[in-house]
Amino acid sequence: MRALATLADTLQQERGHLFPWVPVFLGIGIGLYFVLPVEPRWPVYAALGLTAFLCIAALRFLDEGVRPLFVAVALIMAGVILAGLRAQSVAAPQLGFRYYGPIEGRIINIDRSQSDKPRLTLDRVVLENTSPERTPARVRVALHGKQGYLAPLPGMRVMMTGHLSPPQGPVEPGGFDFQRKAWFEGLGAVGYTRTPALALEPPSASHAGIWIHRIRMALSNWMQMRIPGEAGAFAAAIVTGDRSGIGIETLKDLRASNLAHLLAISGLHMGLLTGFVFAALRYGLALVPYVALRLPVKKIGAALAMIVAAIYLALSGGNVATQRAFVMVAVMLTAVLLDRKAMTLRAVAMAAIILLLLRPEALTGPGFQMSFAATTALVAVFGAIRDHTALNTRMPGWLRPVVALVVSSAVAGAATAPIAAVHFNQIAQYGLLANLLTVPVMGSIVIPAAVLTALLYSLGLAQLGLWVMEVSINWILGVTHWVAGIDGATSHVPTPAPMVLALIALGGLTIIIWQGRLRLLGIPLAAAGFAIWSQTDRPALLISGGGEIFGLMTPEGRALSKAKGQGFVAKSWLENDGDTAPQLAAFQRGGIGGIGGEKGALRFSLGRQDFLHLSGKAAAGRIGAECTGGVWIILPAKADAAGNCVIWDAARLAASGALAIYEKDGALSVRTARQSAGRRLWNRPVARRTPRRQ
Repeated sequence: MRALATLADTLQQERGHLFPWVPVFLGIGIGLYFVLPVEPRWPVYAALGLTAFLCIAALRFLDEGVRPLFVAVALIMAGVILAGLRAQSVAAPQLGFRYYGPIEGRIINIDRSQSDKPRLTLDRVVLENTSPERTPARVRVALHGKQGYLAPLPGMRVMMTGHLSPPQGPVEPGGFDFQRKAWFEGLGAVGYTRTPALALEPPSASHAGIWIHRIRMALSNWMQMRIPGEAGAFAAAIVTGDRSGIGIETLKDLRASNLAHLLAISGLHMGLLTGFVFAALRYGLALVPYVALRLPVKKIGAALAMIVAAIYLALSGGNVATQRAFVMVAVMLTAVLLDRKAMTLRAVAMAAIILLLLRPEALTGPGFQMSFAATTALVAVFGAIRDHTALNTRMPGWLRPVVALVVSSAVAGAATAPIAAVHFNQIAQYGLLANLLTVPVMGSIVIPAAVLTALLYSLGLAQLGLWVMEVSINWILGVTHWVAGIDGATSHVPTPAPMVLALIALGGLTIIIWQGRLRLLGIPLAAAGFAIWSQTDRPALLISGGGEIFGLMTPEGRALSKAKGQGFVAKSWLENDGDTAPQLAAFQRGGIGGIGGEKGALRFSLGRQDFLHLSGKAAAGRIGAECTGGVWIILPAKADAAGNCVIWDAARLAASGALAIYEKDGALSVRTARQSAGRRLWNRPVARRTPRRQ
């Protein structure tokens, strides 16, 4: 009781500072939903809802100091329910078999695949001999080979002959779950075509979303025609969200220099645009005495800036990152309209709550995490600087913008670095330098030039604004390539356990949000996360979900069994190891000679266990002769015999998913992707068949 009374007193002292904890506890509930091993059934949701209701109902009978504890429990329960309802609401058919044949649909999005191929997302899909109830609502098809003269446009109905398959699960246990991502995006199948896509119907403007998308693509093409090269593609990306013109090498350099955020239409761009419009309108109207003395120019500027932000949201495609940025900006501009401080932790918390209510799945993505980490840290640091009277009065006016730039770049970089390292396995060593050299150019030249281009377009003088954009973007790209080319520009780290980022985030939030001495508890929390990360144990052996490739950890790094093929799997394994080697180099660490055996039959040992990987057309026929002595056999086909061995064939691997095998003191432990992912809505088994052909 004494401990409870002490806790109640502590919470009582935090009155007025507890609201920012609301999205934190709501997020904890959402996170719990996504780590559950099985999908909750309705009695579970009923119990959670009843618990939340009782916690809220009990508030009127509780001491004021204890109430926040019950609110926190209710928020966690609500987070689980919210995420579950969202997952149920986006349910759509998923392809239950590998399909080859005609694919017909309407283009709703155009982007590029990781192999830099054009990629179409289609809805209103029609597949041969597949009933409508089994046909995915959306499919995504990469265009390989020569595509003729078709210029795909949103709203165009197209047909092609291609391959489709269900969204695949993680390439290793605990890895990135594309099945879950596809579920929330409504994607029921992904694939490719090597034949030219044919246009069946011209684009229709009957759907508002398609109409806006066509305007986006027309604007993107217009900008790329007038600004040549990568600069034009960069300009189109920051204005319309269309990244299809940016080359793979430029994207790599942007990531290596920690400047990839300049491409994402997120908080930075939305903030810079609305900030420029707000300041221009506010101070421009203030120069007119008649208006300044009679009208609230500050509120007029905020209202018009919000309208501009809404237009930018529509033109940029309205993806999740842009929606998140718009909500944050809208909350802050609304605060201006209500005569409240715009940049406060309460405003950031309100934006987070709105986004979590709309898209709870966004919590697990790097965009949401990095955006709110940077914003929260910046608001906290600049709030502390603002409250430090001596620092504000002693600093010369000309020095304040310089200090603000350095501090904001350092704080945002420090806040987002752990998140970027967890999701992308790399740390940009010179990211601060690159941001100092480019972010001011983006904010003070590129964004104003884009607004100037829009204003001058009707006068036929848009080229002036475009020229300013081109010069400044070339500077940004020059810095990008220079920084990325510096020796040691990036360092790579292994993927940690999920709890690592949770501990680091909770520690950082405790330091920022809590007001008393207990905020120091955030330091050991974050330190525990980094300590666990430093002890990350990568699997000694990884086996793909189809058995086509495996990777054995060696003193030189992971040795792969294939020099080419299964490139996405191989790249993901190496990145998760924190390894920068290309697939061929990883194969040469072992290869046929290093791992052992001959082509089609690779032999190796792990601990006290012997392994054999069979491949080729006759692989299944060798099972009878090879299945002796307790060997573990990996077979990318269905085994037609058995014996004194453990067989991981295609059928067994299809049920288990990819394998991660750990070795300790000679003993092996096996973890499957199915065990790690659990039995959830997005990976539940579907009756699989091959459609008959007429």
